[in-house]
Amino acid sequence: MNIIYLHGFQSSTLSIKGQYIQAFCQNQHHIQVHLPDLNMPPKQVLAHVSKMIECLDQVVLIGSSLGGFYATQLVAKHAVPAVLINPAMRPWQLFHDLFGGELPYVVNGQWTLDQTQLDQLEQMAVPLVQDADKILVLLQQDDEVLDYREAQRYYSNAAHPSMMITEANGNHAMDNFADKIPMALQFLSDCIK
Repeated sequence: MNIIYLHGFQSSTLSIKGQYIQAFCQNQHHIQVHLPDLNMPPKQVLAHVSKMIECLDQVVLIGSSLGGFYATQLVAKHAVPAVLINPAMRPWQLFHDLFGGELPYVVNGQWTLDQTQLDQLEQMAVPLVQDADKILVLLQQDDEVLDYREAQRYYSNAAHPSMMITEANGNHAMDNFADKIPMALQFLSDCIK
């Protein structure tokens, strides 16, 4: 199994959740963890990860926040299973609310977010995922960045809804994610059998 971990906005390949997954899987020789750097414009992210999916066997995705948004689009395109951690539902709106007056916004030395990219995010959003039953959504009600109810509505609206776990309390980072890795890997493994 090849796990591609999709980190969130302003994160990196050194994301703590990505490191947790890598550490958990280091002695499991049938699992390879890939931690791509997603600090680039959205269209480039989807092209880069799509190419990875096409080159690897038994691909599964784990995406956090903006990475969860990307994972959703990739499930719709490639029908691969995914686990989403507090996924961003409308990142174009979130970024507009956060940085609208400051666009273009310098994310890091190699990527500047601008209005064109916000428009691209909105255009790439799929209205409904046909393979939603290949998605496990992990939500926490006290997410201080995103409204968990948006994700609940979206992922339960499919003909075959996603499996969803919503916890009281918590936060956007989902600090207890390490405890959920065995369950997440079991779900992903069951989906590719």
